[in-house]
Amino acid sequence: MTTTHSRPWWLGLAVLALGGICLYSAAQLPATAQYASIGPGMALLGVGGGLLILGVLLLVQVAQGVAFEPDDAENVDASRPMDRRAFVTALVAIALPAPLLRPLGLPLTAMLSFMLVARALGSRRVGMDLLIGLLLGSAGWWLFGSLGLQLGSFLPLMAKGA
Repeated sequence: MTTTHSRPWWLGLAVLALGGICLYSAAQLPATAQYASIGPGMALLGVGGGLLILGVLLLVQVAQGVAFEPDDAENVDASRPMDRRAFVTALVAIALPAPLLRPLGLPLTAMLSFMLVARALGSRRVGMDLLIGLLLGSAGWWLFGSLGLQLGSFLPLMAKGA
């Protein structure tokens, strides 16, 4: 661990703020009432608590003067600029499920999101990425259905056309 004069307090404070937002949102949702007494609020409660812990740890490291530099094992060239295209592609993949989950269903939405994330990480095999995403989305839909959590029809577009 090395020290530096630049102390990014904002990073720890931002993580703490995100944790607080998650905990506030979790308080608005039921923590139980689904399968095995676990509801949607439980996941947000865990994420919010984890973010609060990480925020405190970051602030402690900043107070100690720890420098946040990439390790040699990360194979990162800090002098190169961020790949904005990859960042935006991953951001679209994260935002995509909100408007598409209900009309397309989980398998197709997961297929598109997986392909976009794989593309952002450098994959050039679009067909294979779409297939893997479809398989993962189908497995997720089946698993949630097996647990009694209904995610709607498998492919809503096909159900409407029939």
